[in-house]
Amino acid sequence: MDKQRIERNFSRYAKYYDRYSSVQELCAFKLIEGIKDKRFLRILEIGCGTGNYTRLLRERFPSAQITALDISGEMIRIAKRKLMDKKIEFIVADGERINLKERFDFITSNASFQWFLNLKDALLGYRDLLTEQGNLAFSIFGPFTFTELNLCIREFFAQDVSIASGNFVCREVIDSILREGFEGVRIKEERLKEEYSGLWELLLKIRYTGAGGEGVRKGFWTYNLIRKLERMYKERYKKVVATYQVFFCQARKGLVREGQGLKKAELSLRKVCGKR
Repeated sequence: MDKQRIERNFSRYAKYYDRYSSVQELCAFKLIEGIKDKRFLRILEIGCGTGNYTRLLRERFPSAQITALDISGEMIRIAKRKLMDKKIEFIVADGERINLKERFDFITSNASFQWFLNLKDALLGYRDLLTEQGNLAFSIFGPFTFTELNLCIREFFAQDVSIASGNFVCREVIDSILREGFEGVRIKEERLKEEYSGLWELLLKIRYTGAGGEGVRKGFWTYNLIRKLERMYKERYKKVVATYQVFFCQARKGLVREGQGLKKAELSLRKVCGKR
């Protein structure tokens, strides 16, 4: 993954996002339901996309000052139009390179951190944007996402290939990073499943709601390849279904404990998470 391609894909397909983002919307509802504190007054949302989770934040915290940012200008344009009367400040910015002077008592994100190039630096950087005892809550897709598709691709090509979810961070790494700079760390895992009429529908969903995947690009998915993979898919699973591994994470700003969790966080994903 690279940032330019991520921004380009999200902007190019922003107009289709809401049509294909049913799993992301479900994650948003589950994330907001798990947030018990109702006293947040200054909220920063990272990776707001077209504003679906932003709307839930506004409904849950009607008096809060909400700043929502996204790397895609087209996503922000849609979110602004959708929530134009909700008194929300929208910013086009890279969530890994935030330059804001104000501090927030709540930083949150729904289904966007899996696209970050350096999750550790980003999360530990958010600590400096939080007020004392400020809170962090986010959902993130894990490496078992699209496991059915990845298994079929590997079997078909008889080699170790996968789409972008193979690079997603596992629970152990997330936990280690959070414990390095936060307290009260809680991570809940859920595996959501969605069924599709065919493989092409699943590929469209991946294209229109993510960075595109390593293989979901023009020229790779030929008609014959899709037909053969779909037949293999149905022989193995009886239908075209996709698993989404989701981690719902919460923590609060705490005292820095030098070296805590550092060793785990610095280990490679291959060693910590195992091969996916």
